[in-house]
Amino acid sequence: MGSSHKKQGKIADNNAKKAKVFGKLVRLIQVEAKKSNGDVNAAGLSAAIKKAYKENMPKDTVERAIKKASEAGDTTEVLYEAYGPGGVGIIITGLTDNTNRTNQEVKAILSKNGGNLGAANSVSWNFTFNEDRDWVPNTTIEVSKDHQEGLETLIEFLEEHDDTQNIYHNAQ
Repeated sequence: MGSSHKKQGKIADNNAKKAKVFGKLVRLIQVEAKKSNGDVNAAGLSAAIKKAYKENMPKDTVERAIKKASEAGDTTEVLYEAYGPGGVGIIITGLTDNTNRTNQEVKAILSKNGGNLGAANSVSWNFTFNEDRDWVPNTTIEVSKDHQEGLETLIEFLEEHDDTQNIYHNAQ
């Protein structure tokens, strides 16, 4: 009987994680669909759709997200440049309907977890934005075990934030 409850708990955890990932992907698809007026061949929307399919999002969910983009409220892309434990450069991308709220929440997560917000181009100069719409570090830095653990904790908190889409860093 105990293993049945454990299995149900695991399924519920997996479903909750999947729902969170799908929610973020739906917002990304909607923003890219708005930008491209629903043109699925546009680079941004095409990349968002590929990410959704990579996460096993059903085709009808993707199509609904594209359709809903014409009805959706204003969602804005945000990009934060930050420094984490050990001086690690971090780029945080997100989507929000309230930039002031998101700015304050991201700043609070960073400060509570050994990071701090950087100025524009303070970190991105060391990254390349590739064709998959990902930020790839040009150089990496080695961090101590303690700083690595702190970075992992910071990333977990950032990933839990609903407006966060992706987190990139240059730690080895």
